[in-house]
Amino acid sequence: PCSERTMVGVAIQVEPTSSSGTPDPSSMAALTEVVERVRKTYRSGVTLSYDFRLAQLKQLRKLCIERGEELAAALSTDLRKGKFESYVCEIEIIKAETEHAIRNLKTWMRPEKADRTTTSIMDTMKIIPDPWGVALIISSWNYPVHLTLMPLVGAIAGGNCVIIKPSELAPATSKTLDQLIPQYLNEDCYKVVQGGPKETEKLLAEKFDYIFYTGSSRVGQLVYSAASNHLTPVTLEMGGKSPVFLDNTCNIRMATERILWGKLVNAGQTCIAPDYILCTPDVQEDFIKTAKEMITKFYPDGARHSPDLCRIINERHFRRLQELLSDAEVAVGGETDESERYIAPTILVNVKETHKIMQDEIFGPILPVLTVNSVNEALNFITERNPPLTCYVFSTRREVRDAFTNRVSAGSICVNETCSIIIVNSLPFGGVGKSGIGAYHGKHSFDTFTHKKSVLIKDYSYITDSLIRLRYPPYGDWKQKLITLAIGLPLPGIPWRLIIFLLGISTGMIVILIIQKYYGFTL
Repeated sequence: PCSERTMVGVAIQVEPTSSSGTPDPSSMAALTEVVERVRKTYRSGVTLSYDFRLAQLKQLRKLCIERGEELAAALSTDLRKGKFESYVCEIEIIKAETEHAIRNLKTWMRPEKADRTTTSIMDTMKIIPDPWGVALIISSWNYPVHLTLMPLVGAIAGGNCVIIKPSELAPATSKTLDQLIPQYLNEDCYKVVQGGPKETEKLLAEKFDYIFYTGSSRVGQLVYSAASNHLTPVTLEMGGKSPVFLDNTCNIRMATERILWGKLVNAGQTCIAPDYILCTPDVQEDFIKTAKEMITKFYPDGARHSPDLCRIINERHFRRLQELLSDAEVAVGGETDESERYIAPTILVNVKETHKIMQDEIFGPILPVLTVNSVNEALNFITERNPPLTCYVFSTRREVRDAFTNRVSAGSICVNETCSIIIVNSLPFGGVGKSGIGAYHGKHSFDTFTHKKSVLIKDYSYITDSLIRLRYPPYGDWKQKLITLAIGLPLPGIPWRLIIFLLGISTGMIVILIIQKYYGFTL
């Protein structure tokens, strides 16, 4: 779940959370002008050079280094996020992503050679990563630094100009980003637009060349619908119910520790947090016993008093989570305090698929456990539902891991670990079906924010012209047969440059022989 907004022609419930969410008529009127100014800047070509992109990436890294404390303070205000999680899960990840892009930018920008075919033996062909143009990034509130700046790294590396719309549900972080980004990045190329649902609706009515959205599936569908009005390509980073399967071969202590960390970081408000557990009854018993020990170990002074457990973002989400406990049996935790939006680390048992907790993504520190009798039963349970963003498998048996890897449709599969897949920039991160469209991180972010532009160059040489002359009318059966043969002829791995060189030598020798024969010249 994320902030639910009013989108182009569709009204849904929204909870105003800050003054920035109240539309300002003057700013509303200025949005079109802001987009047009950024588009004019893009058309000037300023973002296309390697030097410009590199400089902007270095500035973004500098922002993370120099202003990390301010970003961490804003995260604490919005989510009561501790310093460790602020840096490890947000600021340092962006710093690492910018450094990765800086190291590899020149290689990423390099045109890719294309293989020749029988119809393009004499041609020069390449694939150029071309910027989309002006991109819109709409980020979510749960990791408001990470989810705003991570796609921005790819957009900058790709050579785009960007309108950035941070979430109004994390007002302190949105305000801080609005203040800091113009101090470090080119103001004409990268604009932050604050506001609530009406500003977002107005932005989506504008023509963008690419839209990158992070948030709930429900709002993602509305973004997709708005983008379709301009045939704008999109990346939708959404969520879903990411399952965990535990079998009796796993190291239960390690597995429980890793599952609880993935569930409790950011108080469960993570798109890839473990959503529910599937295991046999005997494994459930071991898991519950171990989980009680681990929660005490994580929070020795009690979870409520720990600076390491975040709070729920707002009252509406707190009440939503509280309602999910109404028809459930609590095995661990269950304590709540609305005055500080606190929900204790909670594990539920005897959960049925019809319970409220199993209908939508939880997005909180509540973990239901459902029992199954076999691996196949667990697989069937998962595959009968919408594809999750991530599927977690804890097992030492290769056949079990392979069964989940091969049979489960998901954005990613993670074995014997949770959540850390999000920091591996060599892997594409994204969903499938209702959990998302497209992927990013590392080179995959660069690919997302660029279009592969094909380039073919044909010369005016006699050989080239002779080869293509068959396509000109008047046509005949013999021309059709020759062209059909050429189109269908496979090309093995042959050094075509050498062949072309040898053809040139052969042609020259033929010309010399003709001259000798008809003109009597000798060389």
